[in-house]
Order: sequence, then structure tokens, then C-alpha cells
Amino acid sequence: MTLLSQPVRAEDASARGPEKAGAEAPPAKGEIIVSARKRREDILKVPVTVNALTSADLEARGVATVSDAANATPGINIATASSGGGHADRSFQQVNLRGFTPTSATAVTTSIFIDGVSVSSPTALSTIADPAQIEVLKGPQAAYFGRNTFAGAINIVNKEPGKDWHASVSGMYGTCRNLRVQGAIEGPVTDWLTFRATVGRFQKGGSWQNAATGQMLGDQSSTNGTLYLVAKPSTSLTVKLFGMIASDDDGPSAQTRLLAYNVTNGSGVTYVSQSNCVMNGNPYFCGAAPGVVNPVGAMTTNNAWIRNFLNTASPNRVVQPSVGVQGFGLLRHTQHVHGTAEYVIDPHLTATVLAGYNHEDWSQLTDLPLLDFTQFANPSKAFGSNPSANPSYYSYPYYIDSAQQDYSLEGRVAYKYGAVRGVVGVSWLDAESRGGGGYFSFSSAGDPVFSQGGRSRARNFGAFFGITWDATDRLSLNLEGRYQIDTITAYQNNSSLTTVNGTFAPFSVLLSKSYKNFLPRGIVNYQINPNMMVYGSVSLGVNPGQFNSAFLQYTPSIQASLAAAGLKMAVDPEKITNYEIGLKGKLADGAIRYQLAGYYSLWRNQMNTIYQAVYNSASNAYDFVGGVANTGSVDLFGAEAQALWKVNDLVSIDAAGAYNGSRINRYANPTLTTLTGITDFRGKEMPLASKYSANVGVTLGGAFAPIKDARWFWRTDWNFKSGVWASAANVTRTRDLHIFNTRVGMTKGDVTLELFANNLFNNRTITGIYDNWTIDPNAFHFAAYSALHAALPDLRTMGVQMRLKF
Repeated sequence: MTLLSQPVRAEDASARGPEKAGAEAPPAKGEIIVSARKRREDILKVPVTVNALTSADLEARGVATVSDAANATPGINIATASSGGGHADRSFQQVNLRGFTPTSATAVTTSIFIDGVSVSSPTALSTIADPAQIEVLKGPQAAYFGRNTFAGAINIVNKEPGKDWHASVSGMYGTCRNLRVQGAIEGPVTDWLTFRATVGRFQKGGSWQNAATGQMLGDQSSTNGTLYLVAKPSTSLTVKLFGMIASDDDGPSAQTRLLAYNVTNGSGVTYVSQSNCVMNGNPYFCGAAPGVVNPVGAMTTNNAWIRNFLNTASPNRVVQPSVGVQGFGLLRHTQHVHGTAEYVIDPHLTATVLAGYNHEDWSQLTDLPLLDFTQFANPSKAFGSNPSANPSYYSYPYYIDSAQQDYSLEGRVAYKYGAVRGVVGVSWLDAESRGGGGYFSFSSAGDPVFSQGGRSRARNFGAFFGITWDATDRLSLNLEGRYQIDTITAYQNNSSLTTVNGTFAPFSVLLSKSYKNFLPRGIVNYQINPNMMVYGSVSLGVNPGQFNSAFLQYTPSIQASLAAAGLKMAVDPEKITNYEIGLKGKLADGAIRYQLAGYYSLWRNQMNTIYQAVYNSASNAYDFVGGVANTGSVDLFGAEAQALWKVNDLVSIDAAGAYNGSRINRYANPTLTTLTGITDFRGKEMPLASKYSANVGVTLGGAFAPIKDARWFWRTDWNFKSGVWASAANVTRTRDLHIFNTRVGMTKGDVTLELFANNLFNNRTITGIYDNWTIDPNAFHFAAYSALHAALPDLRTMGVQMRLKF
């Protein structure tokens, strides 16, 4: 997906409203307008690496999910789980931009925004129905977008309702039970109030058959609804209100394990090892990961045992049974609302206030072994309060739930006086999250065991500014910055905790700390000629610190020993220094539009999970303690290019490519060392990120002579991602991924009909791998990693789609 999108139509541009203070002139025909610096600017004039993707682009490429967008976008990977996560689904969807791989399953290096308002989850990328535009900002964006924009930010811009009545409806039906319906209506309520409402439903069936149950793995469905109100009671005041509700209801995900050991039940049923090397005495996988050999299977029958588990109410559950998942799979509920008020004080000043609220909760049940254990006896058959309900086969269901919500508020003033323009403002964010889990033990009791993690809270106050001085007609100097106070707090869960450091009551504060940072960005840009601009920038960013609150249970001497090994109670924030240059412009009277960028980033104080053996005098033994420490240092560097070439009225070509390199300077991971024997990770590359990625899209189209006023089109996309490393040891990686999609159709008036084929050549390449363990009834293989957890792709889908506009 080339994010240098098709130009905004002239009528779309004029509908954006009058020029505001701090903005550039009203857009001319063909310009693409973005809000990368909290003011409207032409994408080819803003000195920031920012790409834009319009709703027309989404439709042309058939993008419906986060994974669709990432697979078709160079420089972006979606990580569905961290190493050891045990599942690859839509519960964790981390945006990995430019190779900035988050260090844990819940860490964030790229934040998501809707109309500039922060949201708590990347799922917003797929829950917004029919957006006007998606803007991808690369590099640290703290100056304008604040917390968790270490690697970049993604801003989803909604379509504003017009003053005339319009409606649209679309429907798609395809193989593998693919279905999508979407409707929108907009129009005036009064002469100063307009609205736009949308509803949508998307579902896709799984591509991989579960050998244990016969069901298909990979079913997904999403339902959403939005309402957008825009009030313009005067020429100076505009008030916007947007609300969204969405839900995701997925079945068991498409995933499996590649085994480094044979697994047998002793009577001839064997799942074979695919190991091809031995490291540090451990059989494992070296080089490109093998394909799937053993049957894809998981014990995902929703029997009485599972139903009892999921309907067990517990104070330790974050999501209670009445709104939780009802079987193997995922159930998520999302609510979002935000409002914006913009007041034009005078031609030079515009004041804006925006506020937002997000809430998301989800629950998920997975089968950890990911093998068909129908003929493997259940060791816990005789245990629990209702042994007769326990299945005869071995299973290890694992339940996870989470809830998060946040409130945000921002006020800013845009100004423009002669050669000086910019923005100044303040912001506030209050975000909290809770998580928990539950399981059936495979070796002892058969009753469910639930545990709730403590609540974490982050409060962030920021004061920001941006100033641009047009020193000459061609040269501009930009200085931006944010001073922020980031306060993080860890709370005890719903039970009391007694330690050598004292007793903590339920829900009491365990630890709290504030971090103060000033995060500047300086930019110089030079307009070489009206159609070409070059720029360079230097910026700083931070990622919030966190706590090792579990260390509270240890004595001061043990805490001191841990601190000496780098495991402190409070982990320092990660830091980045980013250097960037870019070139943007147009050629051939605007027929070619292009962007080029290069960057070099220094990631310091990287947080990683490590383990330390410490002597516990109370038990006269050594404890193996895990925690997060600032043990990493990485250099990241790369180059990106994208271009759109309208060859003639018949042919258009868009292309993009990215090289995202990395070099680890310092890293520690005893678990990886146990597996590989590697202690010095210097020179290794970041995991879960494609070093090379590209896409090319070719669109053919023109008038269809046999039918009056009809036009035909045919678009084909090639999307490429190089293989990603499973870990920082750089021992095992996925194979390179090539996906071809094609769509052909016809438009007459307000009706469009098209046929499509996604993954045309039915590529079965594994899309993600994570170091993990072989889980079987004997629990023999936990001394070191003994399996690869593999995420499986969607196979070929063909179908038909129709769109109607009224």
C-alpha cells in the first residue's frame, strides 16, 4: 500500500472550510492536506516524514483489517504477541514502525489517534468505518502528539458531513465465508448542524482446518457504528462531536507450534520434530523456519468443562462472564467519544479545545499446546469439584482478560503573524489499565484458577509549542518542543499483600514516580523550487518507564542485589535521538509525486526482561527473579521512498519501498542465552521487523465504450516483506513473504461492481514466529525454548463487491 495517496479532489479540498490561523493557503487542486503539526499543511510542503492514505485508496486495495494495512505498507509490521505470549490473535496488536519492536506484549512505541485524540489500542485502525484519511507520521512525535509516540504516530481522520443529503451502501461476499456490509448517511439537521452516521459489519472465515475438531481456525468478525455531528453556529465557531462503539468476536486463531522434539502418547501417535540444528545442547531451528508438517490442531471444543470455566464468576476476573468470551477465541468491546471546539479569534489566531474518552475491555481463551491431543490422556481427569465434567483428553486452556480506559484534554492556539506561524498549547492524559488471567492446571486441580494483576495508571501533563520562521521565501526554520511530566503509579490488586516491606491493603498504591522531560525537535526546510522541497531534522523522544513492583516482597538486601544486576524497582524511561533528512516534490507537471527520507536513530535505555538468581535467607535458597531492566542499546537506520505516477488516462502506478536496518549494541536475555549459548548480542538485528519491504500497485482503467458513461478498472498489487527474526539471537526467521492481490470492476454513475482475489497464488508462508515451549502432558521440555509459535496466514480468497451511492 503506497501511503502517498491519490490527490484530494478539488471539491473535497474546498469542502474543508476557510483557512485558519497557522494554516497554509487553501489547498489547490491535487494537494493532499495533513495535520502532522496540528495545522493544515500540504503533504509535499510539511517538513516531516508523513504519508497519507485516503478512503479511495482503502477501497481500491480492499483493505479491511489492521493486518491488511500492515501487509501492504512498507516499513510497518504488526506483532500479534511477544515471545512467550502463547497466542497470535487480535488481543495484542503492536504496531512496529521502522523496526522499533516493542519490548513486551503490552508495550507501545507507536500510538493511534482519531482526529488528533489519543486512543488506547491499535484496533482503532480497523474499527473506524470509512475514514477520510489515515496519516502515518514517522519518527518521534512527542512535540505535538505526546506520550508513546517513540517511533511515530498514526492519526485517523474522519469524513466530515456535508450540507447535502448523501448515502452509500456496500456489500462484499467471498469464499472462506468472507462478508462485509457497510452503510453511511449524512446530511443537514438544521442550516448550521450536520451529521454523518455509519454502521458496518465485517467477517472472515478461517483458512486452516483444526485437525482436533474439524472447525476452521482464524474466524474473525467486527461490528461498528459511528455518529459524527458538526455544528457551525457562526462563521467563527465550529463544534464537532464524534462517537463510536465497536466489538470484535473471533473464534480460535490460526496458529500452531513447530516442534524441536517428538511428542508421543506412547501408543503410536507422534508429532514429529522439525529441528534442524543443536545450539548449546538444545535442538532447535536455524535459518528460515520450516513450513507446517504436523497437522494444525488445537483442543478448542466448548464442552461443559470449558463452559463451566468461562461462567465461573470471580473477584479476580477483570471481565465478568456476562460480557466475556463464551468459548475459545476473543471478545472485545470498544467505546470512544471525542469533541472539538474551534474558535477563530481573528484572522491571525485560532483557539482549539479537544477532549476524548476511550474504554476497551476484552477477554480471550486459547489452547496453549496447539496440538491435536484427542488421544493423549488428561492427567487431571480425577481432579476438581466436578471430575466427570473433565474431558478424557489432555488440554491446557488459558484465559486472559484486560480493561483499559483513558481521558484526554488539550487546548491550543494556532497563530500566524507575517513570516512567523505556529502552535502553542497544553495537554492532559489520564490512562489506566488492568489485566488478569485464569487457567486449568494440567497437573493438579481441575477447577479454574483466576488471578488479577494490579491496576496501573499513567498521568501525563504536557506543554507544547511549535514555531516556524520563514527566513526567506525558500528557507524556513522550525523549532518545536514539549515539556511533560509523566507520573506512573502501580496499585495492589484486589487482595492484601504482606511483605518484609510492610502490608499493602487491596487497591492501595505500591509505587509511584514522576518523570520530567523536555522533548525538542528542530527542522530546517528549503524550497528548492515550487515543486521540490528538502528538509532535515533532529528530535528527541522518550518512552515511559515502568515498575518491578513484585520486588517489594524481597528483603532490602535482595533488592540491593537485584539493583546491582540492573533490576531496579523503578525502570528508567527509554530514550531516542533521531536524525532525519527528506526530499519531497512533483515532476512532469504533477504527474509524478514522490517522497524520499532517510533516518538514523539512537535507542538508549532500552527496556528488556532479564532474570537474576539471588540468595533468599528466609528460605535458605536461591530465587530466580525476573524483571524489566534498561539493558538495551540499539541503533536503527533506514531509507524510505514512495511515488505515484499517473502515466496517462489509462495507466497509474504507485510504488513504495523501505529499508529498515538495526544494530544491537547491548542486550541481555538469559532465556535466550540458555537456548543458544549467545551472551554477546552485539551486531544482531531487532526481531519481528522486516528489514526490506516494498509494494507496487498498477491500475488500468478508462471508458467502457459499450455502455454509456461507464468506466472499467483493473488493479493488481504486489506486497513484499522480508523475513523477520524470532528473537534478538537472530537464529530463526520467517521466510520472505510475497502476496499478490487483484481487483477488476466497472463503475456506472453511482454503482460500482467488482471482482477480487486476495493472496492470488495462495501463499502459505508463516507470517510470524515467536520462541516458545513444547507443551505436552509430561511437561518434559521447559528447561529451554523447545518450539516455535507460528502465526498462519489467510489463504486465497475470491469474491464480489458492490457499492451504491445515493
